[in-house]
Amino acid sequence: MSTTAPIGEDKIVAKVTSKHVPIYVMGKRYDVPDSLTIMKAMEYAGYKFIRGCGCRGGICGACGTVYKKPDDYKIHVGLACQTVVQEGMHLTQIPFYPATRTVFDYEQTPAVAEAVFKAYPELFRCVACNACTKICPMDVPVMDYVAAIKRGDFEKATELSFDCIQCGLCASRCMAEMAQYHIAQMVRRIYGGKIKPKATHLAVMVDNVKAGKFKDGLEQLKKADVATLKQLYMSKDAREIEPNMSEDEWVPTNNAYL
Repeated sequence: MSTTAPIGEDKIVAKVTSKHVPIYVMGKRYDVPDSLTIMKAMEYAGYKFIRGCGCRGGICGACGTVYKKPDDYKIHVGLACQTVVQEGMHLTQIPFYPATRTVFDYEQTPAVAEAVFKAYPELFRCVACNACTKICPMDVPVMDYVAAIKRGDFEKATELSFDCIQCGLCASRCMAEMAQYHIAQMVRRIYGGKIKPKATHLAVMVDNVKAGKFKDGLEQLKKADVATLKQLYMSKDAREIEPNMSEDEWVPTNNAYL
């Protein structure tokens, strides 16, 4: 199958060629283009996603997928919106894994490790098998952040679990039957809200908002017509965009609204 599509203002023609390969969705065979992601391939085959599709950008964790490849004993995982199909793969989606999530009163919860231990006592059933890390589609060192939580090192646990997208696949493989991602989320909330020093620049911004610094600019945008808004959005002078590979110290030329 070949397709052509214009790219950019010069309408450069790009040709994409792909072949059809067999995949198996919950045991049933479908022939799909090998250039598609699992999610697009399933839609190509006629599936309609009502749940388990989420952001489609590899962020929300809603489309966790388990699959096996021909002549490979291993269980593989990936996000359906990011993983490209492979010939002969057998797959099934796990859009939601039924894992325990403890309800706690954030305001009344002390910023100590014992509060997490009380909420999730199963934490200490961990046998360090590392199955959780092996199945994580984001390569998060799950076992390591669990160990950090057990030591009471919230800062390290927050750092190691920061890229977690809450897909729940770690819980599906856990011999201790715990929901690592829920435990880490509790730790990050306590650390970020009650332990880590407050960001001074955030306090300055809050004060600026309360003082009405941005009120006039917002009112102008609210009164602008669609054509003006489009022009502002596309104008490099009006809306300077941070470069993809910028340094941490980068600031826009016009910092009136910072």
